[in-house]
Parts: sequence; C-alpha cells; structure tokens
Amino acid sequence: MKFGAVPVAKAEGAILAHSMQAGQPPYENALRYRIAKGTRLTAQHLADLAAAGHAQITVARLEAGDLHEDAAALALAQALVPDAAGLGLRISGAGAGRVNLYALAAGLVRLNPAALEAVNAVDPMITIATVPDYHRVDADGMIATIKIISYGVGAETVKQAGAGAAGALRVLPPVFTSASLIETSVSQEIPSDKGRRSMAGRLQRMGLELSDRVVVPHQEMELAAALAAAPGEVLLILTGSATSDPMDVAPEALRRAGGSVTRFGMPVDPGNLLFIGALQGKPVIGLPGCARSPALNGADWVLERVLCGCRVGSADIAAMGVGGLLKEIPTRPMPRSLD
Repeated sequence: MKFGAVPVAKAEGAILAHSMQAGQPPYENALRYRIAKGTRLTAQHLADLAAAGHAQITVARLEAGDLHEDAAALALAQALVPDAAGLGLRISGAGAGRVNLYALAAGLVRLNPAALEAVNAVDPMITIATVPDYHRVDADGMIATIKIISYGVGAETVKQAGAGAAGALRVLPPVFTSASLIETSVSQEIPSDKGRRSMAGRLQRMGLELSDRVVVPHQEMELAAALAAAPGEVLLILTGSATSDPMDVAPEALRRAGGSVTRFGMPVDPGNLLFIGALQGKPVIGLPGCARSPALNGADWVLERVLCGCRVGSADIAAMGVGGLLKEIPTRPMPRSLD
C-alpha cells in the first residue's frame, strides 16, 4: 500500500486518509459537505475538493496483492471462526477496518492465548483484542474485535496471521438445565431469601431453572438427606454459618450422603470459604457467604465453569489466585491491612 500526499487531480480511486471539507462556494447555500476518511474518491469528490481550495491531499492507494481494510478484517475473522455456529459465535459486518465477534448465547468464553498472540505478532497493522479467558458472556455480548489499522494490508500477511488460529475463540454453552440450592439455618427462623435471589439471578442468566426452596437445620444428617433428595442436576449449598474447615458441617454432610469433597478453600477474595465436590455424578458447590450478594466473587468463577462443563479440580482453583483479589472491603471488622 502506498500512503502519502498527492495532487488532488491525481487522487481518483485512492482512499482519503483524513476527513476533509469539500464543495463549491457559496458555502452559505449548504453546498459544502464533509468527505469522511476512508472514502474511495471519485471524480466528483476531486472536483469538489478542488473547488474548496484543496490542491494536495493525503491518500492511501492499494497495490497488487493488497486487501482493503474491511476485506482484510473479514478474511481474518473467517479464518479464526471457520464454523461460527459450532463455536457459538456471530461475525459482524465489516466497517472502518473492524469486525466484531459476538456470542450467540450465554456461556463461557474460551480462548487459545498462544494462537491469538501469534495473530497479533505477524504485523502491527493486524490486531485482535478479546475479553479474558473464562469470561462469562450473555447472548450478543461482544467477545472480540478485529481491527486492521491501516487502510489496506497484504493478502498474504492476512493469510499468515490466520494460519493455525482456527477455533482460537469459542463460547461454551451451559451443559445443565437445572440446579438445587439447599440452605441451612442455625436457628428456628427461616433465613432471608437474599442468597436464594442472588443465586437465582446467576442461574437464570445461564438459562438454568432453580428448584423449590429447601431450608434445613445446620446439622450434618439433615443436610445429607436434603442433598440426597435434591432434584437439580447441580447441587448448591448455602450454610447459615460459614464453613471454616474441611470437616465442618457442610463438607461432612456431603460425605455422609455418599459424595466426595474435591477441595475446600480457594485463593480468591471474596470467596475463600468455598468447597467443591460431587454426589452421584452431580457437581456440588458449597457456597461462601459472599454468594448472598450479586457482586462478583470467587463462587461465580467456579459456578460458571461447572455449568459450562469445564473441569474444575483442586489445581484449577489454586490457579485462580493470580488476579483473584476481586475487591477490598474497608468496612470489614478485621481489616486485612496491617499498617
């Protein structure tokens, strides 16, 4: 691609690099108008630019083997997303050298970071920016934008950028349709439904139905029986008193019911007091108290992965600590700051 200043008379067919005013006087008759940057110039454009007093303009001119910015962006998008429906994505139209990728439905974004970094390493004029890996997305949420920075780029360069990156982005849909939330109470009173409402909202966004409310005493036997009888495909536990040890009431209740505990505790704050396990093939998540709030916490990260069929083992939770400080709460009775 050639880029630079040329006489107006020699710019037909070139791409205007910067927006300019054009038109014939008298301008008070509204004959002046704006030619947007990126416009492919016609003979009429040139006549109007000359009439407005412009002798020289800056343009881009594609050469043999070049792709226009829009065609290049679309070609790269199609190379990255060869099967849009199969990857849970929608490719937008192209404009100003940009193509966006959107989720077809709610789910979890999975990326191949190495492949995407390789795309961005080919040529500074070819770029893709994405949301983070494991980002939860709603239907029609944008997960990536492809931008060709220059007005044109070599077709072979675009081909090189897309090579080996097919399927580097996808949206995993939920693999479950229902969940049960079992709450425990440390007194005779039924606890507030604040936690249930927050969890119902999280599940609804992912298309899951929450079964009828179940509240049992904060005792191992009662909780174990409720777990065994719960109809949901995913089992959630929200205790009236925080789980503070792997042998506490909720983890022990899961074991009594015939289940297993994979991990207690996670390096994400808020969310430290979470545990995860399984019962008769069903995932079980012991929620931390912060799950009563709709604000982001560690339970969201675990729940979203579980719902979308991702493996969540002890090592996976351990790896969440980098970037796991989600919010400082200055009003806590025991501040973490020791200054």
